[in-house]
Amino acid sequence: MSRVGKNPIKVTSGVKVNLNEGLVRVEGPKGKLSFKIPSGIVLKIEPTSVQVELASEDQSSAIQGTIRSQIQNMVTGVSEGFTRELDIVGVGYRAAAKGKVLALTVGYSHPVDFDIPEGVTARVDGNTHVVLTGADKGQLGMVADKIRGVRPPEPYQGKGIRYTNEHIVRKAGKAAAGSK
Repeated sequence: MSRVGKNPIKVTSGVKVNLNEGLVRVEGPKGKLSFKIPSGIVLKIEPTSVQVELASEDQSSAIQGTIRSQIQNMVTGVSEGFTRELDIVGVGYRAAAKGKVLALTVGYSHPVDFDIPEGVTARVDGNTHVVLTGADKGQLGMVADKIRGVRPPEPYQGKGIRYTNEHIVRKAGKAAAGSK
């Protein structure tokens, strides 16, 4: 039995949830999202809640919790939205948002222009703090990971692009290793 999957999803005011031919559509003030429901899952949609159930008892309940979490993220995304924050660490490293392009200067011989996809917005605070916001949690995480992949933090000096509050395990350099 899936403990997560049995919990109902609370639908806040201003959010509409529709099911049409196996496709769940969630609309709210922050946007519209859709998700294809796999066979064997039944949704009971009420005005203030959504219940995810299995079509038959002999099915695996693992998918029930996964689908419930996906729909919960959609409802939260269109009502409140999600945020991911990145910090740029390094001498001369900086970022600038120019419309739908994030210009990163991170130690290469040229600036890296990263195109922000539709549905995600980027804001730069103080040249080194990037704030990404969007309604789709999965898309937001993928965009943040791709930006981090432009210059991942290195373990010796800690320079690079990292998530805010990410702990980087630092290594000792050659001088410290030879002194033992």
